[in-house]
Amino acid sequence: MKKIFITIFCILAFNANAMEKKTTFNKELFDKAQSEGKVVVVSSWIKYCSSCAGQMKILNKAKNDGQLADIKFDDIEYFSFEVTNKEIANLLNVQYQTTLLIFRDNKEVYRSVGETTKDLIYEAIKSSI
Repeated sequence: MKKIFITIFCILAFNANAMEKKTTFNKELFDKAQSEGKVVVVSSWIKYCSSCAGQMKILNKAKNDGQLADIKFDDIEYFSFEVTNKEIANLLNVQYQTTLLIFRDNKEVYRSVGETTKDLIYEAIKSSI
């Protein structure tokens, strides 16, 4: 009986992570945001990756909050993509899930792999504004 509950818990946990993830990256919107002078945050994910889900939750919070203390995150565009999408992965030179990229002034200013700490992610965004 215990094994059944553990199995059900794992299935539900994986499904919850999978539901939160979707590809929002679009090359035209990415280029437009950069041409408008916005900071662009891009994250990569893969299905059933718990660290990806954790990173995405932090980024969604930053996006939905719109600010961090006295720092406004309003002029930021957020995109995500499944790392198995080779066209996007090659365009951004991303090889791993949970990769976080930040662009400003049409160039990459930050890159990390596997970062899931809210304070560090917020600091990276803040330093890119």
